[in-house]
Amino acid sequence: MTRNPAVLFVCVHNSARSQMAEAFLRHMAGDRFEVSSAGFEPTSINPLVLEVMREVGLDLSGHQTKSVFDLYKQGKLYRYIITVCDESTGQRCPIFPGIAKRLHWSFDDPASFIGSHEEKLALTRRVRDKIMATIQDWLSEPNSATD
Repeated sequence: MTRNPAVLFVCVHNSARSQMAEAFLRHMAGDRFEVSSAGFEPTSINPLVLEVMREVGLDLSGHQTKSVFDLYKQGKLYRYIITVCDESTGQRCPIFPGIAKRLHWSFDDPASFIGSHEEKLALTRRVRDKIMATIQDWLSEPNSATD
C-alpha cells in the first residue's frame, strides 16, 4: 500500500492561515493527502479564524498549534511544504528543512487586521475564501497536486 503524499502548511504562528489551509485540504482531499500545519513560533488559534471556519462547517476548536521544529525532530518528511505568509513578511516566512516541493501562497495575516470585530471578521472571511479557492485551484491542476 502506497502512502499518501504528505503536505505541511507553514506560517509563523500556526494560528490562522496555515490552520485554515490544513482544514480545507483535509476536508477537500483528506483521502489523497496526509495534511498538517505548523509554525516557527506557535501561539494559539485566532478566535476570528475559529468563527469564520465554523461558518463554513469546519470546527477548528479542538485543533492545537504545532511547532515546525517538533515535527522536524520527529523526522517527519513532506512531499509539499506550502508557506502561507503574506508578502510583507515573506522574507521572514519560515522554510521547513528537508527535501520537498516548496510552494508559497501569500495571504494577509488576520492577526494584523484592525477595526471593529465585524470589520476584522469580514477581512478574515476574505482570507478564508482566498485560501479555499487556492486549494481548489491547486487540486484541479494536472499533476501539480499528485506528482
